[in-house]
Amino acid sequence: MRTATANSANTISDFQSKRQGEILANDWGVLAIRGLLAVIFGIIALFMPGVTILSLLLLFAAYMLVDSCFAFYNAFTSMRGSGSWGLPLIQGIISLAAGLISFLWPGITIVAFALVLAAWSIVSGCLMLAGATAVSVSYGRGWLIFGGLVSLLFGVMMIVAPLIGMVVLTWWLGAYALVVGATVIVLAFQLRSRHEASKRVEQVTRPAS
Repeated sequence: MRTATANSANTISDFQSKRQGEILANDWGVLAIRGLLAVIFGIIALFMPGVTILSLLLLFAAYMLVDSCFAFYNAFTSMRGSGSWGLPLIQGIISLAAGLISFLWPGITIVAFALVLAAWSIVSGCLMLAGATAVSVSYGRGWLIFGGLVSLLFGVMMIVAPLIGMVVLTWWLGAYALVVGATVIVLAFQLRSRHEASKRVEQVTRPAS
């Protein structure tokens, strides 16, 4: 009896993981854009000569506000598809909060900005790891885990060394955005391939009218 119950629970869990993966696959283009924006932000941050805390704040705020819109869109599409919408909604709220703090607090210090980055990246990393448990391996679980671990590592670095200089902070933030952005782009195209493969299988197995 217990074995049958366990098998039934595993079947339901596998179905939910596949369903959530399909929802992500349908929105692979949105993920690709989010990854591309992160890469662009990272490149700008790495190659900004004579960057000031105000210019970096405004750049980061703009990136966070745009990213929060995409996160809210993911939450909306997941809700319509009867998927797990809580995680992208929380991610959107966190990104929106980080963007507003950076935009509305122009007198922020390097230490305070580093701590804002730390809080945002740690929460984002935890959400990515939690999201990885909601999708099956074939839908890019490994890339979500990798991105989550990179975000956690970056957050810990910001907490351990908040007294870093402006240039070093910009380099770290740029490198982090490049790695995570590239990871999201790879994940998006893996989801695209999975989505197209599923469509081909569906066409082959569809009964002739």
